[in-house]
Amino acid sequence: MLKLTVPEIISSIEAERSFEAVSEDYSFTIKISEYAPYVCGAVHDGNQFRRSLWENCLHSEYERWYEEDPCTKEMVRTHPVVIAGCDSRFEYDLNRGPDSAIYDDAWGKALWKEPLPEQEHQHSLEKHNSFYKVTHALISKIEEKYGRAIVFDMHSYNWKRWDREVPVWNLGTTNIDNNRFGEVVNDWRIRLSEMRLPNGLKSSAGINDTFYGKGYFLKYITDHFKDTLVLATEIAKVYCDEYSGIIFPEVVHSVEEQLKELIPLQAEEFHQQKL
Repeated sequence: MLKLTVPEIISSIEAERSFEAVSEDYSFTIKISEYAPYVCGAVHDGNQFRRSLWENCLHSEYERWYEEDPCTKEMVRTHPVVIAGCDSRFEYDLNRGPDSAIYDDAWGKALWKEPLPEQEHQHSLEKHNSFYKVTHALISKIEEKYGRAIVFDMHSYNWKRWDREVPVWNLGTTNIDNNRFGEVVNDWRIRLSEMRLPNGLKSSAGINDTFYGKGYFLKYITDHFKDTLVLATEIAKVYCDEYSGIIFPEVVHSVEEQLKELIPLQAEEFHQQKL
């Protein structure tokens, strides 16, 4: 893996070079083994939290972990185009716009002992901005090559906090063109529902059951690229124990192995359809 500046990453994309890199400030990674017609993203996979913020933060490491999306990059790491955040959403949230990406409070609890200094605030926003410069260049290149793109926007959620039965998979569609892409979304839902998971887990799948696809990663791409579909795909944290922080690697591995087949199938079908 290389360490590259944002201009170097963008230059590599524009030249259609294959590469795997971490950004110079270690805030995100990108892998392009080939310029495939689809992209996998994991914006909440990261848990880095820079040292200068530690003493000022009121949330414990576990509290931060609980609201992050661990293993979502691992589930799609084998695919040819993968972009993922390295930093915790508690430092800045890549799935929120620049005006709300830095939390004052999180899930009902104040985040900072003292107001965040302007220098720290700007440092975080610079990382957020860099990620979206690269995202823009990446989707531009995929659309240029294939006419359209499909993005698998991977997330997870804490299913045990719900007081009703919730699906293992949830697709959020509020901010996509459902008249144009609704059939594709339902096909993806069906594919996910047919997964075979270990430990007796049933792979149920719903649409707008728990979350609604209102994240900034989806919205940014959808607003700037009319021929790109973003599938906001959330897995309930059945692959770990939310309360102890223990990961169940057999479940993560099973999801990863099945997505190796299902994601390319969905992408191929998407590109064959007249939309």
